[in-house]
Parts: sequence; structure tokens; C-alpha cells
Amino acid sequence: MVVNPSYPLLLRLDGKQVLVVGAGPVAARRAHAMVEAGAEVLVVAPAIGSDIRRLADEDRLRVEQRAYSPGDLDGIWLVHACTDQPSVNAMVAADADADRVFCVRADDRDASAAWVPAVHRQGDVVVAVNAGGAPSRARALRDQIAEALVTREHGPTAVIPLVAVPERRGFVHLVGAGPGDPGLLTLRARDVLREADVVLLDRLVDRAVLAHLRPDAEVIDVGKRGWATKAGEQQDQIERLLVEHARAGKRVVRLKGGDPFVFGRGGEEALACAAAGIDFDVVPGISSAIAVPAYAGIPVTHRGITHDVAILSGHLDPDDPASQIRWRAHAESAGTLVVLMGLSTLAELCATLIRYGRAPGTPAASIARGTTPDQRVVVSDLEHLAGAVEDAHLPSPAVTVIGDVVRLREQMHWYAKEAEAHA
Repeated sequence: MVVNPSYPLLLRLDGKQVLVVGAGPVAARRAHAMVEAGAEVLVVAPAIGSDIRRLADEDRLRVEQRAYSPGDLDGIWLVHACTDQPSVNAMVAADADADRVFCVRADDRDASAAWVPAVHRQGDVVVAVNAGGAPSRARALRDQIAEALVTREHGPTAVIPLVAVPERRGFVHLVGAGPGDPGLLTLRARDVLREADVVLLDRLVDRAVLAHLRPDAEVIDVGKRGWATKAGEQQDQIERLLVEHARAGKRVVRLKGGDPFVFGRGGEEALACAAAGIDFDVVPGISSAIAVPAYAGIPVTHRGITHDVAILSGHLDPDDPASQIRWRAHAESAGTLVVLMGLSTLAELCATLIRYGRAPGTPAASIARGTTPDQRVVVSDLEHLAGAVEDAHLPSPAVTVIGDVVRLREQMHWYAKEAEAHA
């Protein structure tokens, strides 16, 4: 009996029409791979994700924003069913089967007529590995072959002895994606994403970084508002998902905006992994506390102005008994203050700093959507900043910088993709 009755085949898709049904992160990765293979790609979906929209804007594929129709298969050589609705994927697969078109179902391998293997390319050598529905085993075998191909003992055409590869033990990477600009993703973060089986994604992470994922990687958006009843319950559920997927032998990436350990609750997730006996590591990211002011032309330290900077959480009112910030000490200091998550309490924290001794005329700025093309900056002083931010309808989240370094923005303003409001 054949254990895995499939026929391996490489397809030449240049100039061939390929259909992708769905427009989320998985569909975007599949579509991108088809485009790179030279296919003429049509994406059909009622709602179009930002990654697909970006490819369409670059004229790399066609998009039709509507529901799937059986007529979409006319002239199609290959179809990927990548929606989040199993009934739709099943309908696409059934129609494709009737039309004798191969269909790859992203949600159900057993119901799929074709599969996406683990692939390694080296020059004109292409290695594609399928391991009977075990992605981690397939990738381990692929990696073993790839390593052998680049050793001095083996040339690209040599016979490579393979050893049995056990199921990979689960692992969690706590990864910082940076402040917003996808170009600020670190090389280490990119490499980790390429190997991920599952990604738990925050709301503020630019979806463009998901292009580094394999087509079969699972993306779970845990940053949606209302995803859990309370913030504490949401965090508990995230930690449970990390542990559950790692125990299933998967390589899990917890992808966060900024840096995992700067108000990112990465420490709590690391402790949860340690308590469950899950191996993990931390991939630091560029913190918005440093990068966002830099994109606004504000250095957080500067020789002759200040030699210290404090990064503060502003999510609690300074008078809240639960606040652990020594506001009086920061008010009496001459150092730069960078406040994250402080838009809703901005009026209270500015008033508190003034009450404890900071000069009302201290330069201050709030930056929303920093490092992105939608960046907006409001420049004022400590006394009037909250009112200026309210008048400008500055959206959340925002980074606030308080200190004399804000004055340097007039000379150091370099990032042109922003709208500025002065007060």
C-alpha cells in the first residue's frame, strides 16, 4: 500500500492563469509566490487585504472585489482556495474538480487535490519536500538537504545521504516587528518569520512583513479590539495559544509592534513559556520610543541638552493608585520623557508634570502612526499640548516626547511623509 499516494510535479506557470480565492494573509503569500513564478494571477474576494492591494497597485496581479463564482475557473490552470470560510473553500475545490483544475485548499490538506511543499532553491536546483502532512518534518528534511548542498563534500548533483528526521520540538519566538515601517524589521526577525508554522499577530504590526512567511503558515490575529472580553483575559488566551501550538510541535512566532520587552508584555509570555517547559527566545525589535521621535526629527538625547531619557507608560492616570511611575521625580528631572500609550491621559499627565515642577513652556510633541506614510506630528509646549492634540484629532496610538530636544525638530525634520499641526 502506498502511504502517501501523491505524484510530485513542478509546474511552469509563466503566462498561465492562476486563481486565488480569498485576500487575507495566506492568500497574499500564495499570490505572491504565483506572481514570482510568472503566473497571471487573479484574486477574487469580497474584502481585499492590504498585502493583496499592494500587489495590485504595483500591477503584479488583478483583483476583483466580489464573491467567488464558478465562472472564475474559466481558462484557469491552478486555483488556491484561501478564504476563512470552509464552505467557500469546499465549493471552490468541488468546482475545480469538476472542471479538471487542480485546487490547493489552504484550510484542509486532506480535502485538497494539491499541496504546497517545503521548498529550497539553490541556483537551478529546486528541492520540494512533502512529509505526509507533517509540515515541521518536511521543513526539517528540506533544511537538511539545503545544508548538505552547500557543504564542500557535496555538489549540487551529488547523492546526499539522509537520516531519519524526528518530529521537531515546538519552539516560541517572541519577536519585535519594529515601530511600523516594514523596512525596520530586523534581519533576525525576517529569518524567524520564514520558518514559522504559526504567527500570533498584534494589531499594530504592518501586514507587509507577512510576505516573509511560507504560504502554509497559519496567522492568528490576536490584536483585534473586542477579541477578548477583557485585556487580562486576552493576554491569558494568547499565552495559552503559544503553549498549545508549541506543544503540538510547531514553531510559533509571537509578533509584536516595537520591542517585546518595552511595554509589550513579552516578559509575561516568556514566563508563561518557561512555566510550561516550552523552549523560547527573544528577537528584539526597534522600539517606537526611539524610532518614532527619530522619524519626527527629534533625537531623544543630544549632547549639551540632555544625557538621559525616560520611557513611561501613560495608560493610567497619574493619580491612579495603581500607577507605579514617580511623576514628581520625572518632573524635577531635566531629561527627555517619552510617553507611550498616553493619548487618553495626556491632559492629566501634562498637568501633573507642571504641578510637580516642569516648566509649562517645555517643548513637547505627539506623533501618531510614526514611521509610516500616515505619520502626523503635533508640536506645542507642555501646557498646551493636550489641547493641540485634541484640536488636531490625532489618532491613537501616539508617542509623546517632552523636553528641550523637541526644539531640534526645526533643523532635523527629514521625514517628508507626514502631516504636521503646530500649536
